[in-house]
Amino acid sequence: MSGTIKVLLADDQALVRGALAALLDLETDLEVVAEVGTGDVVVDTARSSGADVCLLDIEMPGLDGIAAAAAVRAALPGVRTLIVTTFGRPGYLRRALEAGASGFVVKDTPARQLAEAVRKVHAGLRVVDPSLATESLADGANPLTEREQDVLRVALDGGTVAEIAGRVHLSAGTVRNHLSSAIGKTSTSTRAQAARVAQDRGWL
Repeated sequence: MSGTIKVLLADDQALVRGALAALLDLETDLEVVAEVGTGDVVVDTARSSGADVCLLDIEMPGLDGIAAAAAVRAALPGVRTLIVTTFGRPGYLRRALEAGASGFVVKDTPARQLAEAVRKVHAGLRVVDPSLATESLADGANPLTEREQDVLRVALDGGTVAEIAGRVHLSAGTVRNHLSSAIGKTSTSTRAQAARVAQDRGWL
């Protein structure tokens, strides 16, 4: 089907893989094209199946999900990765994002939200479980990328998206993506709030 997002599932528990596959296949725009139980075959399987997004558990034999995310980024830069795990820990979140994962959600995420997370990651956005984002904020680590910091610094002046884009030499769409990601990471609702939180925490 044209426009369908192809999904690879990597989890060492067959029941979990099956449940996730059944849930995602209910979505008309998502198709599970491969399921694997070890992290060391993720790259080859993603390549052969034409997967657009890889959903990765953290604890797997071969390679863990974080190492697999890094391997996918290195070998298949056009493929997005989303960590879906029982282990909702801020330390894992930071390591996953540093490894190149585009998102991090826990396994008790409602099916509709998980499907939406896949769509957002495929669209180039970053998705982070809100409770984990809050915990990461509390422990003081800076979760913002350099580009996100750049656009928030300009956002402090209250400019429009077009004005921000002009000043940081990016397209308006890219600026919106960075702002959306920063808003999620700071658990705020607007770019102005995100900029203030980031400034207050010494991230800018």
